[in-house]
Amino acid sequence: MKPIVEITQFRKTLDDFQLGPINLMIEPGTITALVGNNGSGKSTLIKSMMGLVKSNQGTIKMFDQFVHQRDEGWKKEVAYQPQTTIGSDAFTGKALKDLVSHFYPNWDEDLFTKVVQLLDIHLNKRFGKLSQGSQQKLNFALTIARNAPLLILDEPTAHIDLLSKKIIIDLLVDWMEEDEQRAIIISSHQIEDIRKLSDYIYVLNNGHPVGHFEKESLTESYQRYFLHNPLPETTIPGEVSRERHSFISEHPEETEHFLKKNGVEWSSQTNVELEEIMTILLMKRTATTKEKG
Repeated sequence: MKPIVEITQFRKTLDDFQLGPINLMIEPGTITALVGNNGSGKSTLIKSMMGLVKSNQGTIKMFDQFVHQRDEGWKKEVAYQPQTTIGSDAFTGKALKDLVSHFYPNWDEDLFTKVVQLLDIHLNKRFGKLSQGSQQKLNFALTIARNAPLLILDEPTAHIDLLSKKIIIDLLVDWMEEDEQRAIIISSHQIEDIRKLSDYIYVLNNGHPVGHFEKESLTESYQRYFLHNPLPETTIPGEVSRERHSFISEHPEETEHFLKKNGVEWSSQTNVELEEIMTILLMKRTATTKEKG
């Protein structure tokens, strides 16, 4: 199956910030979360996908078309929700819907109406008079109803209440299940959104790629072990962090082989939460960068 997005050796320099090299492919039928610390380059990468930022090196293809060329036919295949919207303040929700729907031939009016009702969006108010959360909800309705094969969502649940977040997540899951040719790229700091939605996680740290992970495999590969006695002074294979009577391993098989071989008993083991795994990955990259420096 041909990828929807192909990013090859992409690099971008902005003042003293360097993003890349990014190599990433997005397959149909998948939801990919872009994760990283503040200023890691997630929004810059998304803007580059949309042709809003040009690369210093490398290429980006959307639906088999190079992004930075005159032919922008691929844009009708992409529905993009940025973090902030410029130029909408003077328009009502209804006026924005009439404007946006005009440019998308597959606009789904029924879906738009459903989202508006579920999220209690007031279409007669001007955008600029809405709260940040209400603006986000309206932007989401205007984005998902475009019915494009690819959704790109940059922090879509920021400023939104818990109930509305759940509704949005449920809507995205239902939307994906309707067509296996669809895909979603979502940038988020909301770990619950990432946990519930993503199939894959692409991690960035200060512009550098940490890795592209299949979420289920990633969570299964991290285990926390609790020992009866204090940990041995020697580093345990797979160990990524430790306390006095417990440690976390990213290679459980190697860890357990070592513990059994050396007669070290553990009282129990548990899965590691996704948020802690993300922290470990980001700290590991930070430590590696400092060592190189």
